[in-house]
Amino acid sequence: MIAPVTRASALEERIKAQAFGLGFDLAGIARLGPVETAGAFDDWVARGYAGDMHYLPRWADKRRDTRLPFPGTVSAIVVAMDYGGRSETGPVARYARGDDYHDVMTAKLDALREWLAAEVGHPVRGKAYVDTGPLLERDLARRAGLGWFGKNTNLVNPELGSFFFLGALVVDLELEPDAPFEADRCGTCTRCLEACPTNALVEPRLLDATRCISYLTIELKGPIPEGLREPMGSLLYGCDICQDVCPFNVKFAQELKEPAYAPRAAIAARDARQLARDLLAMTQEEFSRAFRKSPMKRAKLRGLKRNAAVVLGNVGTTEDVAPLMLAAGEDADQLVREHAAWALGRLADSVASSDG
Repeated sequence: MIAPVTRASALEERIKAQAFGLGFDLAGIARLGPVETAGAFDDWVARGYAGDMHYLPRWADKRRDTRLPFPGTVSAIVVAMDYGGRSETGPVARYARGDDYHDVMTAKLDALREWLAAEVGHPVRGKAYVDTGPLLERDLARRAGLGWFGKNTNLVNPELGSFFFLGALVVDLELEPDAPFEADRCGTCTRCLEACPTNALVEPRLLDATRCISYLTIELKGPIPEGLREPMGSLLYGCDICQDVCPFNVKFAQELKEPAYAPRAAIAARDARQLARDLLAMTQEEFSRAFRKSPMKRAKLRGLKRNAAVVLGNVGTTEDVAPLMLAAGEDADQLVREHAAWALGRLADSVASSDG
């Protein structure tokens, strides 16, 4: 028998407890309504900082009010799920080494809605959002008390850092909201701005995505600007640098505990050069099999081969000349051939410099 709700916060506390039981690390509740950061988002897009991410300006009206993406909903249960900031840094950003977080978190949020319906004794209309719709989850997360906007633009929690995914379950229930997180704990620290190798952080809390390594290696579909290739170093997919240097992550980052986010076989125990060579040699069939359910599929094989060529151009040795020559001469995609040729030129310059 379902216990009766005796006070306004009883249901809300049980919701959070259930969220923690499902594997989420933070949970809070926010009231849906006008979005405080909508104007800043519109300005960011207008300044061209979204680059080729043309999907972001779509449904602009819905992004300005969190009640609009799923009409009839009034509250959001906002959650965060840690993905192991204590794991070693590497050529693939920590969040992308295992299974796709969209799938993992959406399944958990759907389970939370089913539990909630059973708890209140009637169907609950709602929808789970995990970085997939016109909902600014970061804004909702701050309003739900989960953290503040760091100078690297990530949401930062004072006891967890920022190595976590955000998701929201919007529902048609009137729930008591948590107090928003009002403090700014960054203080005078500017480590993230200073550490960014491509100077993508134009100023505190303002990211020029077109210079961000995550954008260059994932969202950008065409050639990577030549001036930004060398600063990519050995980073093949995504970048954690601005999070790695954050004092809150240095102190509070967690060990990986969700098995779904553990590195898959195609990535585990491979350094940047090994992984780059593997990707350059992969067929589409091999890629589909090795990266099934992986967020890395977003860049597609051509994008990953492009990135792999850049990585070998930056950190490769004479051993990498042969695979690069094969890619430069025989790959079916002009994008890959062009980047492989650039990498060969870099290696030739490096060898000439060392000989001289």
